[in-house]
Amino acid sequence: MPATSVAEKAAMLQIELLFLPPYSPNLNLIERLWRFVRKEVLYNETYQDYDAFCQAIAECLAQTKTTHKAALDTLLVPKFQTFKNVSFLP
Repeated sequence: MPATSVAEKAAMLQIELLFLPPYSPNLNLIERLWRFVRKEVLYNETYQDYDAFCQAIAECLAQTKTTHKAALDTLLVPKFQTFKNVSFLP
């Protein structure tokens, strides 16, 4: 099979390629999850020691499919805003 470029293969499969900026944490699902965990575990909280801190993070992650499921179902989706037909000032 001859080598083809990613763009050619995507066109054959009718896949639209979206080029993202090099650093775009809002588009990275794991960054969204970490932001959620930080909000749940760290905001307005103090921990006696490092082990208690780690336990709080582990408990939050363990509840992703139960207690936090509804919130994460809306947060962890591959949808994001794109800007089409945007004109830039010269």
